[in-house]
Amino acid sequence: MNKLATLLVILGAAAFVLISSIYTVNEVEQVIITQFGKPVGEPVTTAGLKTKIPFIQQINPIDKRVLEWDGNPSDMPTKDKLYISVDLFARWRITDPLQYFLRLRDERSAQSRLDDILGSETRNAVAKHELIEIIRTTKDRVPLRDTLLTDAERDLNMGTLVPIQKGRKLVEQEIFTAAAEKVQVFGIELLDIRFKRINYNESVRPKIYDRMISERRQIAERFLSEGNGEAARIRGNRVRDLNKIQSEAYREVEEIRGLADAKATEIYARAYNQNAEARSFYEFTRTLESYKFIIAENTTLVMSTDSELFKFLKGMDPKDGK
Repeated sequence: MNKLATLLVILGAAAFVLISSIYTVNEVEQVIITQFGKPVGEPVTTAGLKTKIPFIQQINPIDKRVLEWDGNPSDMPTKDKLYISVDLFARWRITDPLQYFLRLRDERSAQSRLDDILGSETRNAVAKHELIEIIRTTKDRVPLRDTLLTDAERDLNMGTLVPIQKGRKLVEQEIFTAAAEKVQVFGIELLDIRFKRINYNESVRPKIYDRMISERRQIAERFLSEGNGEAARIRGNRVRDLNKIQSEAYREVEEIRGLADAKATEIYARAYNQNAEARSFYEFTRTLESYKFIIAENTTLVMSTDSELFKFLKGMDPKDGK
């Protein structure tokens, strides 16, 4: 009976030792074996059933999938002294598990170190570029133009985007290049980095709104100026046309009047040129008509006695009115 119990104990201990010496590595992780807290051997990167020295050696699983880093939004100044809030994210993975384990140990430490490195490089990149370089996607992007703008206003860069040298993609590439070199010493490969969100700081927004208002006001003033110019042109054309109509009407009236006078003269000539009495009567009536315009109340005439105008007055008798 004692032998059986002893055998069971030995078998149990052997089973426990065997189980303690076996571990599994799945497809999404890699393992560092430590002995008394120090890594031993090469990292285990292949999936399957593995063995280790029981009790003495410990397994330290390390993720080998693509991991996410999502930074917190942070206010930082641009080259033109405008503050923006930048929200960044990145993707990374562990390519050297041994170096990663020696320097960082776990993912929480890695995330903290990425916060420091990526945050610092982002600040440096933003500080070296003006706001428009951060906002615009690429320097080759052709923006939609305001259809209300004239060619002259486009030439003045009104409503158009300011020319840039790089653009947001190249700024992201600068951050990626600088940060990738620094995180490599931790056994980390930086795969990608992107601006997730860029917001204007409260101190920047009024300047942006003022610029938008200024451009809209310039367009409104241009419309008003064009309207005033068109109104002045219409008024000028109206005055010109009115003067032309009046001039042509006056000319036509004078022509009609001249023709009428000529016709009247012709009729008078035919009527009063038939004999000497008719001519004398015509001379008499025309002289009397001229008196109406020459002689008025309190009029004094100084004429020669031989004057043609005086000869009819000279023959009148003031006593009988003849």
